[in-house]
Amino acid sequence: MKLIKSLLFLSLIIMSCKEQTNTKEYQVMSFNEEQLYRPNFHFTPQNNWMNDPNGMFYLDGEYHLFFQYYPEDNIWGPMHWGHAISNDLITWEELPIALYPDDLGYIFSGSAVVDINNTSGFGKDGKTPIIAMFTYHDAIAEKKGKIDYQTQGIAYSLDKGRTWTKYSGNPVLPNPGIKDFRDPKIYWDQDHNQWLMTLATYEKTFFYSSKDLKKWDLLSDFGEFLGNHDGVWECPDFFPITINGTDTKKWVLLQSINPGHINGGSGTQYFVGDFDGKTFKLDTIFQNQLEKKEAIWLDFGRDNYAGVTWSNIPKEDGRKLFIGWMSNWEYAQQVPTKKWRSAMTTARTLELELINNQYFLTSKPVKELNTYLNKISTTKDVKLIGNKNIINNNSDLLNKASVYLKISDLKEDVYTLKLSNSKNEVVEFGLNNINNNVFIDRSKSGDLSFSNKFANSVSKATLDETLTEIDIHILIDKTSVEIFYNNGTTVMTEIFFPSIPFENLDLYTKNKSTSIIKTLEISQINSK
Repeated sequence: MKLIKSLLFLSLIIMSCKEQTNTKEYQVMSFNEEQLYRPNFHFTPQNNWMNDPNGMFYLDGEYHLFFQYYPEDNIWGPMHWGHAISNDLITWEELPIALYPDDLGYIFSGSAVVDINNTSGFGKDGKTPIIAMFTYHDAIAEKKGKIDYQTQGIAYSLDKGRTWTKYSGNPVLPNPGIKDFRDPKIYWDQDHNQWLMTLATYEKTFFYSSKDLKKWDLLSDFGEFLGNHDGVWECPDFFPITINGTDTKKWVLLQSINPGHINGGSGTQYFVGDFDGKTFKLDTIFQNQLEKKEAIWLDFGRDNYAGVTWSNIPKEDGRKLFIGWMSNWEYAQQVPTKKWRSAMTTARTLELELINNQYFLTSKPVKELNTYLNKISTTKDVKLIGNKNIINNNSDLLNKASVYLKISDLKEDVYTLKLSNSKNEVVEFGLNNINNNVFIDRSKSGDLSFSNKFANSVSKATLDETLTEIDIHILIDKTSVEIFYNNGTTVMTEIFFPSIPFENLDLYTKNKSTSIIKTLEISQINSK
């Protein structure tokens, strides 16, 4: 009996020592770049530099994502179009480079459409052509001091986007004498039976029409003295969308700008109005919003730029599907990854809401993400007094987590969610119900040494009133957080670079007021 007790005691000592060793090992463990920074469920190139999403279309079960890419370094250089495909918008397969620079210039941002009726004449042997349109950027002409160094070219594919042939008549749209003349977004305008091109210039957007995607006529321009003009207008998108719960159709213009974002650097504003086939005119309600706020932002975080929507989404689906570049030009080329730089946001569904006589272009993660969720726990109707631990000492979960939280009976207090690790690195975000804003603070998030602009201020989005309840959907993927407040009416996306993975997620209130957690759902996102 004594022998058995001695053996049990010895085994407990051994187990205890083993646990302590594992904890110590974790505390001193070094992580390589892939382990620490490569996202689990966001697209990144395997190697080198990536920025704007380009040429996105759907065809025969595949979502195509092209992107600005420099294959020879991890900083910006002569632009190519990289290429990736997915059958569910979550798991991506990177394919060979689609478009290379040529004598006319680098291949800057653009778009692609499926030319179902072969209006371009490029289709043959029953194969439907896909037409990509992009900006040629002539770096040599730019260095010579010319201003007309950007023109528009096209290429076509007859094998579902795998290979491309550039049109021999390029450029299809010469430069009319404008320094910034770029980033064409093309769309089949069913209502007016025309191809429509939206093109960004320095301070306004041009609209062109075509019958064959080769010859283009200027229709009108929009935007001078409207919205934010603190930087260059870039990467537009223009599409019709129905107001949720109604049959009323509006047109939305997405207009990225660099710099000029409300929280610094590059960002995307939007406009809501009507289009008669030639001219875009602001909706009166939206005009009133704009007069009060100067600009209406798609995402108030600092890391969602140049996003656009997919073309050729089937009618039976009908969604406006969007993805953005998850970085910011203020520091994108300095972030502490070496093998690759940049990721895309999660794919999102855009919807137009009219709430309390205000328009909101809402963003929500695509429904396909739900098939990846492994639900860990669901909690309902719990009293919140001061602090609550949501996820404790679980870096594996926090490396790929979806957290949905609904809080009611809110008081005039500050409700902060805090990501943290044992190195005392933290990212804090939440609701300031005293000053009426939501916020992200990454000033203590880990490595900040690469840029003095990365965490020089707390990002905020002003709310119109003190809230009595809030719902928050949070996606966390190693080095990013995407926060969708109140059904996606306010969104914040930001990146960060901790030295070890985050292990804890806590909710606390500044004044220890009492509220009710109506719902708390925690899921792990299991990438395939």
